[in-house]
Amino acid sequence: MINRKRTVLTTVGGLALAVSLVGCSGGSAPVEVDLGDGPAVAGTVKENALDGVTLTLASWGGIYQEGQVEAASVPFAKESGATMLDDGPTEYAKVKAQVESKQVTWDVVDTDVIWADMQCGEDGLLMDLDTSIVDVSNAPSSLVGECYVPAMQYGYVIMYNADKYSTAPTGWADFFDTEKFPGKRGIAGFEDIGPGVYEGALLADGVAADKLYPLDMDRAYDKLDGIRDSLIYWKTGAESQQMIESGEADMALVWSGRGFAAVENGANYKPIWNQSLVIADALAVPKNAKNPDAAFAYINYYLGAQQQAKLSELTSYSPVHKDAQPKLSELGAEYLTTNPAIAEQMVATDAGWWAKNYDTELNRWLDWMQG
Repeated sequence: MINRKRTVLTTVGGLALAVSLVGCSGGSAPVEVDLGDGPAVAGTVKENALDGVTLTLASWGGIYQEGQVEAASVPFAKESGATMLDDGPTEYAKVKAQVESKQVTWDVVDTDVIWADMQCGEDGLLMDLDTSIVDVSNAPSSLVGECYVPAMQYGYVIMYNADKYSTAPTGWADFFDTEKFPGKRGIAGFEDIGPGVYEGALLADGVAADKLYPLDMDRAYDKLDGIRDSLIYWKTGAESQQMIESGEADMALVWSGRGFAAVENGANYKPIWNQSLVIADALAVPKNAKNPDAAFAYINYYLGAQQQAKLSELTSYSPVHKDAQPKLSELGAEYLTTNPAIAEQMVATDAGWWAKNYDTELNRWLDWMQG
């Protein structure tokens, strides 16, 4: 049996603890925390194991962070005895400043998966994942990194105007066929880069889904050049949703949650799950965190089937525990990317490739948009 008894540093969180620390320097002291015997099990934490520990989750705000708090933070605090705080939005400059100053106040951070992958290893800002505390056996292995787990997953999906086309488009080849399927195509146009229209361009050009990486970006841009005049750009998720609801884009590559919201609001658009892309957020612990083992205990709890099901119900994002069974509306179920009928059509993306090539490809993308 593995005894998961750890020593963590806790901030002063209560009168009794504060009294015990009188005369100690730095306002913190080591506290032994017993996380229990045996291997970690996702979705569980030993009762009252973290009495006196305060943890802060930093995430993106809005309905998503509210869902994380309700689905994971509140029950985790109740079961573990920890005090859970939340902050945000996540800013990478703040994570860097906290780590480098060794004044880390964000114990768990929700980040873009590419940024997270860039921060793994000796020179990165994130701690290696402690799999003696975090059970990742039920999460998609392709979404688990050396220093992070998936926070949730969703699809990057083409939505098309069902009133526009008498014959429904069926995939990326149709997205790039402006003769058979005329009209404006909405894609992301912000100063960031990652999986999306580049993979789509290669799939449309005949590259097999399992042969995408390393991406042939010259070939992708040649394909994009052919539809440049039909492209319009959104810079936020809200703008992408508005493009659909207003009918401005006849097809739009959007995050599946935004597509769902637009249809829920009455837009007569439909998703093309064939060759849609699997995307995820990451959950990680910054280096120099005061309570790393407690933070990993929170991540382990967050990955539980019940917690992930609840998060899906509250946010429309898909769960990352294979046994999670969220109770959704009929429309919501149509956008659940873990539904086997949808999942088997989707294409995996490679955060590691994007992390290694991010700077070069971002500069090329910005130049291309200005061209």
